[in-house]
Amino acid sequence: MHNEGPSWVLILFTAVTAAAFLMQAVALLIMAVAARSAVGRLNEVTKQAQEHALPALATARHLLDEVSPKLKVAAQNVLEVSHTLKHESTHVSGAVDELLKKAEVQVDRVDEMVTGTLNSIAYATSTVQRAVTTPMRQVGAVLSGLRAGFGALRSKDRNSHETADGDPFS
Repeated sequence: MHNEGPSWVLILFTAVTAAAFLMQAVALLIMAVAARSAVGRLNEVTKQAQEHALPALATARHLLDEVSPKLKVAAQNVLEVSHTLKHESTHVSGAVDELLKKAEVQVDRVDEMVTGTLNSIAYATSTVQRAVTTPMRQVGAVLSGLRAGFGALRSKDRNSHETADGDPFS
């Protein structure tokens, strides 16, 4: 036995290998317990999901089946109303444009009438002014002429009185 090594090394190697094998077995046992616990919780969550989520999904599906045709009809009605509004707005726009054109023509007519009236008033005013001021000037000129004439006559009368008295300052 001299080819064999010390026997205590073999015993120690066997003991370490056995301890490692035992530790692996304990780790696998712990993992199995944890997996069993996780599977239990998963089953519980699945059961709750079946109890609550599946009826909610069925109700949502039923509601969707009921509302879907109504939504289609509402969408078609909105489309029809949109087309009607577009047609009516085009019609109203045309009517407003026509009304604006007529109003513009009437405004032009009224403007021409007012301008013609104001021109006639201005012409009449200038005619009346000429008719009144021309004779007034003539009357004023005649009066000025008469005044000048009477003034000249008076000054002749004064001059003749002064020369007869001899005193120019009396």
